[in-house]
Amino acid sequence: MASEQSVADKAAVQTIYVDHHHWLRAWMRRRLGCAHQAEDLAQDTFVHVLGNAAPSAIEEPRAFLTTIAQRVLVSFWRRRSLEQAWLDALAAQPPAFAPSAEDYAIVRQAVESIDRQLDGLPLRVKQAFLLNRLEGLTHQVIATELGVSIASVERYVRQAYLHLLAGSAALTP
Repeated sequence: MASEQSVADKAAVQTIYVDHHHWLRAWMRRRLGCAHQAEDLAQDTFVHVLGNAAPSAIEEPRAFLTTIAQRVLVSFWRRRSLEQAWLDALAAQPPAFAPSAEDYAIVRQAVESIDRQLDGLPLRVKQAFLLNRLEGLTHQVIATELGVSIASVERYVRQAYLHLLAGSAALTP
């Protein structure tokens, strides 16, 4: 039974790919303005489809692909924004303090890992956590910056820690 489902799922993904890849690539190109980037992100979208629990149960492929593609785009723009912030910070440093290409790659991977781990949290929770842990800001300063109470900042930071702990517990055997 499980192998029959697996065969059906593979066939479903193949059908969705053949029937909708060109459309998805054009959809991405309209949003990005770059055919090469659109191709890459369309492929990323189909990788997510492969990870879907039951591709053979997809009734509206374009709606399903649009939802996944929007998430892929948000992640792409978020990564691009993080990378630009990093490049801006590097540009502000004296040349003697410029990191090596290896250091840059390590930091980029670390930032992307943190971003993935915080995925799914509300924006304010992420902001409070990152301001506290990466910027070293106090709860009082974060509360003022976000326009919320100190208790809210404490709750946000605690929520982020719990989210990270739950994620790391899922990774341990």
